[in-house]
Amino acid sequence: MASMNMAPDLLRCRGLSLDLRHRAHVVGILNVTPDSFSDGGQYMQVENALRRALKMASEGVRMIDVGGASSRPRGTVYGEGAQVVSPHEEMARIVPVIERIAAALPGMIISADTYHPDVAHAALDAGAHLINDITGLRRYPAMAELVASYDAALVLMHSTGHPGEMPHEVKSADVVEDVVRSLARSVHVAEVAGVTQIVVDPGFGFGKTPADNLRLIGRLDRLHELNKPIMVGISRKSTIGRVLARGSSAAPIAQRLHGTLGATAVAVLRGAHLVRTHDVKPTMDLLQVMSAITESL
Repeated sequence: MASMNMAPDLLRCRGLSLDLRHRAHVVGILNVTPDSFSDGGQYMQVENALRRALKMASEGVRMIDVGGASSRPRGTVYGEGAQVVSPHEEMARIVPVIERIAAALPGMIISADTYHPDVAHAALDAGAHLINDITGLRRYPAMAELVASYDAALVLMHSTGHPGEMPHEVKSADVVEDVVRSLARSVHVAEVAGVTQIVVDPGFGFGKTPADNLRLIGRLDRLHELNKPIMVGISRKSTIGRVLARGSSAAPIAQRLHGTLGATAVAVLRGAHLVRTHDVKPTMDLLQVMSAITESL
């Protein structure tokens, strides 16, 4: 399903690899935070986080994305948004978890969701294989040199503003063109620094209106011109809640699974290689059926 473009066939991450040729893969979200919009506070204890990682592994994920700082944007949906976390606190949250996952699941690709080079350095030393930078190197371009020095992979996500100041919605005349252009700049910075394994993410929900978010999924194939694997993070986001609204009230987070799966299916049909999600088993089932249908043709 995901081999319709010129993206590499394999994503190589410090000795581990992910075959991108035949089907999309699930990336399990593991937020070690007290304030993430969906699962904040559930996995702050290392043992709880490890149990969750083991559960996701049993459900079939090949990559787990560990985050120690919420990126909730400010605006009408989330109010003031997430509190800025110091690099020291972020390290204290994620490094023990990454170490435990690396020891317990040696074949698992571990992603560290951070834009701080110091945190990324500690995460890579702890056993992470990939850095997921939600600022797309806009905040700290030197992140690219660090990732290259470890021969790690790098996810570049499109967003506007900076963590702690990220607006929930920014008007755009052509959101697809803006995202492609911005990600192309980020890719260039990373490649000049020597990063060879790059994934792009359109940043669903980061500084986009609901209409923009839906348009990005519908036109995800435009990102193929960057010739990089594509990751999407749609899981339980507020746009899904608004689409499923009853009257003036958005669907609550607990009732967004089916809507998330619908958007995920469209994203994969448009060429997404990686799907970042809280709901691993339902997403795995969705992708398995989609893959079976495609292989039967």
